Amino acid sequence: MIANTDKQVVFDRGPLAGGTAFVMPETIICAVTPEEVAPAFAALEHARRNGKWLAGYASFELGYLLTGRLRPLLPSLRPEPLLLFGVFDAPRPAEPFRARGGEPNAGFSAFQPGWDFDRYRDAFGRVHAYIGAGDIYQANLTFPLTAEAHGTPAALYVALAAHQPVPHGAFVDLGGPVLLSRSPESFFRISATGEIETRPMKGTQLRSQNAATDAGRRAWLAADPKNRAENLMIVDLLRNDLSRVAEVGSVRVPELFTVETFATVHQMTSRIVAQLRAGWSLDSLFAALFPCGSVTGAPKIRAMEIIRELEPEARGAYCGAIGWVSPDGAMEFNVAIRTLVLPGDGSVRLNVGGGIVHDSTAQAEYEEALWKARFATSLSAS
Repeated sequence: MIANTDKQVVFDRGPLAGGTAFVMPETIICAVTPEEVAPAFAALEHARRNGKWLAGYASFELGYLLTGRLRPLLPSLRPEPLLLFGVFDAPRPAEPFRARGGEPNAGFSAFQPGWDFDRYRDAFGRVHAYIGAGDIYQANLTFPLTAEAHGTPAALYVALAAHQPVPHGAFVDLGGPVLLSRSPESFFRISATGEIETRPMKGTQLRSQNAATDAGRRAWLAADPKNRAENLMIVDLLRNDLSRVAEVGSVRVPELFTVETFATVHQMTSRIVAQLRAGWSLDSLFAALFPCGSVTGAPKIRAMEIIRELEPEARGAYCGAIGWVSPDGAMEFNVAIRTLVLPGDGSVRLNVGGGIVHDSTAQAEYEEALWKARFATSLSAS
């Protein structure tokens, strides 16, 4: 645990209407090493059961500790903690935070991809070979972009939020790197009565400024067989994950292949619901569900092995989950995509990527990955 500091976690929505802020944590619970993870989960569960709220994040690499077969693959160099949560008395309205955050010149220098197309094509080819050999059906391949940040983290968050409203945006400053998440994707949401919902997002189409063209692109995405197949693979994976913690027979898919529209892209989502079994805990939920299958591929474990082979750097908070937990067991976590990391040295890191299936092409996937950065690159100096 870290001593009490003036830190905060802010959600565009969260449990309070109009946005939610968690400020001045009573304590901060942090797991940097594998040995600290189990005690951290126990401390989080103890705090929740004693009437406290929790808010923070889990890094993608936590997933390598939750399955015995993957533990040896945990990267030794990790940019963010495996778990980092604040313990709070209660949430507050977020509007005062937004009002303090505005700066007219907040933005970034031009983002530079860490992988050029040739490097991406090489990694893509290896994924394609694994698919052809029957190892996997899909793998999520990602790479970093970097830039210089201009303005305070709060000002950058306010500017990003104004440019692209999303349902699962979050600002995390609990010490160390600051996270600016503009995630459109829900990982899971749980009610106080144990109803769980997950909304995997797979399938992307760039928006057009021409209304007719934009409508056509949305319709194309809704009907495209490749994107539907890609989405369905992840729906099946998450149905299986949910079944590990759900009442028998309660897992359902009430929405399949819905298209949601955001400022720069259209996204295909589906909705899966279930009723949790009694006796769940935070560590059992994460062991069953984390990381979200939409950012791994399918089958999940084999896809995560391939990710470690092809991505030399740890993803960190990117593709992890940011969320909050209430004392009564209600909670919500996003999938930490479209998430910028400010390490505190004036730089910013933004990872992008997407799912690769048999009929994917390297050129299209690389271009789509760069599309996904437009919410941030629009605030860049060219």
